[in-house]
Amino acid sequence: MAKRPLRKRVKYSVVYYFVRFLIFISNLIPRKLWLAFCGGLGRLAYSFANKTRELVILHLGLAFSGEMSMREILAMSKEVFRMLGKNAGDVLRARKVKTMKDLDRFLVTHGIENFDVATAKGKGVIFLTCHLGAFDIQITNMALRGLKPNIIGTPLKDERLNELLFDYRNAYGAVAVERGKETLRLIKALKTGGSVAILIDQDTKVKSRFVNFFGMKAATPVGAAILAMKTGAAVVPTYIFLGDDGMQHMHILPEIPTVLTGDEEGDMVANTQNYTAFIEEQVRAHPTQWVWMHERWKTKPGEEIV
Repeated sequence: MAKRPLRKRVKYSVVYYFVRFLIFISNLIPRKLWLAFCGGLGRLAYSFANKTRELVILHLGLAFSGEMSMREILAMSKEVFRMLGKNAGDVLRARKVKTMKDLDRFLVTHGIENFDVATAKGKGVIFLTCHLGAFDIQITNMALRGLKPNIIGTPLKDERLNELLFDYRNAYGAVAVERGKETLRLIKALKTGGSVAILIDQDTKVKSRFVNFFGMKAATPVGAAILAMKTGAAVVPTYIFLGDDGMQHMHILPEIPTVLTGDEEGDMVANTQNYTAFIEEQVRAHPTQWVWMHERWKTKPGEEIV
C-alpha cells in the first residue's frame, strides 16, 4: 500500500489524538454540560469545515426543495452540525458504559417486544438501521442484552481510528464484520438463530441497486435483502435519536415482511426499496440527526456494482 502524503498523515494523527482526548474527558463532566460542549464543537466545525458544510447544504436542498426555503435549509444545516456533535459526544461517552443500568441512565429502549416476536421464529434477526443519531449506541444496547450481534460496517480510512471503532463495536460480545466480507459466516449466524446489524443508507462500493430515496434514485446496498431472502431471517428495523428530553431513544419496530415472488432480481429491489422507505421516514422525522454530508446520490445509473 502506498504511503499517504504527509499532510494526510498529520491530519489523521491530529484527529486520532483529538478523539482520544475527547474520550478521556467525556466522563469527567456531567453529561448535560458535555453534550452542550460537543454541540458547540459541532457549530464551530460548521464555520471551518467548508466542503462538508457545502455538501450538507446541497443535500438538504436536494431533499427538501419545494418544501423549505433557503433560509430554513441554512438554519437546518447549522443544526445538523450541532446535533452531530451532541450525538458523537454520547457515543464517545458510552465507551465507559459497562452495564444496562449505566445505559438506562441516558437511553430509553422502545419496542423490545418486537425483537422477541421476531427471534421466536428461530430463523435469526437482521437489525436494519441507519446513520441517524448516535447510531453506534444501538450496538451497545444489543450487546449488553446478550444478543451478540454481528455488525456489518465500512472500515475507516485511518487504521488507528478504525481500531477504536472496532474495539467499541466488539465490546460485550458484539462482532464487527467488514462490509462485503465473511458472508458465509453471517448466513451461518442467522441460520443458527443469531443476529446481524446492517446499515444500508449510504452509497458504498458494494453490490447495489437503485431505489427511490427522497424522490431521487439512490444506489443502495442490497446485502440486507440478500441475507433475508437466503435465510428467512426476520428484518427488524431500528433507529435512535436524541430527544428533546435529553435522552437517547432507541426504537425497535415490527418486522418488515420479506417479499418472495420467485423473481430474485425483482424481489431484491422490492425489499431494498421497502427498507429504504423506512429509513426515509425516520430521516424526515429527525432531519437534523442524519449524516447529510454523505454523498448519497453520488453513483449514477450504470456505475453501480452489480
